[in-house]
Amino acid sequence: MDIKYVSTRGDKEKISASQAILRGIAPDGGLYVPENLPKLDKSLEELSALNYREIAYEVMKLFFTDFSEEELKSCIASAYDEKFDTEEIVPLKEADGLTYIELFHGPTLAFKDMALSILPYLMVTSAKKNGLKEKIIILTATSGDTGKAALAGFADVEGTGIIVFYPKDGVSPFQKQQMITEKGKNTSVIAIEGNFDDAQNGVKAIFNDEKLAAELKEKGYVFSSANSINIGRLVPQIVYYVYAYVKMLKSGKIAKGDKIDVCVPTGNFGNILAASFAKEIGLPIDKLICASNTNKVLYDFFKSGTYDRQREFVLTISPSMDILISSNLERLIYRLCGNNAEKNAEFMKRLTNEGKYTIDETMKHALVDFEAGFATEDDTISTIKAVFEKTGYVIDTHTAVAAFVANEYRNKNISGNRILIASTASPFKFAGSVLKALEGDKEGNITSEWDKISELEKLSDNKLPKAALEIKDAVVRHKEVCGKNEMKQVVKDKILTGVIA
Repeated sequence: MDIKYVSTRGDKEKISASQAILRGIAPDGGLYVPENLPKLDKSLEELSALNYREIAYEVMKLFFTDFSEEELKSCIASAYDEKFDTEEIVPLKEADGLTYIELFHGPTLAFKDMALSILPYLMVTSAKKNGLKEKIIILTATSGDTGKAALAGFADVEGTGIIVFYPKDGVSPFQKQQMITEKGKNTSVIAIEGNFDDAQNGVKAIFNDEKLAAELKEKGYVFSSANSINIGRLVPQIVYYVYAYVKMLKSGKIAKGDKIDVCVPTGNFGNILAASFAKEIGLPIDKLICASNTNKVLYDFFKSGTYDRQREFVLTISPSMDILISSNLERLIYRLCGNNAEKNAEFMKRLTNEGKYTIDETMKHALVDFEAGFATEDDTISTIKAVFEKTGYVIDTHTAVAAFVANEYRNKNISGNRILIASTASPFKFAGSVLKALEGDKEGNITSEWDKISELEKLSDNKLPKAALEIKDAVVRHKEVCGKNEMKQVVKDKILTGVIA
């Protein structure tokens, strides 16, 4: 089946996967979605005999139908190579009756590597397929992990440049160090005076500026996105849910036909949306459990049907989830609208103009696949400690949010299904918070971030990944800070002055 892509805000133009990947965001501000969702064309038993790269091909070929087998397999081989520190790519671990899929064994120690390792190859291939002559400038807003993963993926990739914006006080010290030491000649990293939503809104405004786009295209540049609003980010994330299920099937953890529940620590909604797509293409998933931190805008939405971003923005110890505008939720809203782009566009207009919207009763009933929970800061800290004391397994502050919510759900004995938790980051990325959870006040006596990492390494008996060692003494290359209203001018200046080589 040839899959075409349409915008969530205006579904008249149907484009190919490669065109959707290149554009990132639709001209009308909408997100690209498949016109129809495909189905797995191999049985789960057949898939269980394959490795990660082979499963990646079987999933991605269903969505990226204008890529040849050779093109797609080349992208996959280039992406999922020795840059991952385990042959499995995404190992499964058992702890206290829950199954964790470790998505942090890539070069930046976070789940974003799973998609951002392949996106540059998909984009360059798409450019060739569509005869694109202009240089692609990637614009990305990050709450911590996407930024470094995108930088690592696009660094020195011919025909591309990348500009990353991050909230100056809204990322962990480790995340900041990863970004500001990036060596790629075609990279630029800028802190903004504001939060992640300010950065994300600024990037969207640049994408929607037709005058700027025309001016830059005339000079040989076009914009695209590496955020999860790009369909080239979302589809690769479906792969690891399929992989996890069939590996549990092969190992006997589940039996043929068994359903599982999936619990995902959620900020921008892309990771759990990928699990939802995995379910729709044929994976036996029962409930999709959306785990929020104190910024519980998604929890409130699932409980009330009202999405309301008008609330205090809280900086937490799980900063990658500190988001009040979950962009990927728009793709779910579009589907809840019965793929009615006009109706979805009206909801998004209300979110922009009024700060909130409320879905109707029919749409609420269609949310039956989803459950939701949230964890406070104290819940997150106590969960890290409890899991370690029971099992010796160390989890980071985002994974702990999911573990707390999964345990609450499991204790209600609602389904009795095995629960798969998306473990989204290495504990070393948030060493200070993890160490505080494990050692309490003793952590306060250790002031250096790297001393905290070293202490956590000793305490947990986990070897510090190579990716962490590489940035310890790296030279800081990116020191720029700008106001949230200066982002457009900064981008224009960097491109036109040749800063992005």
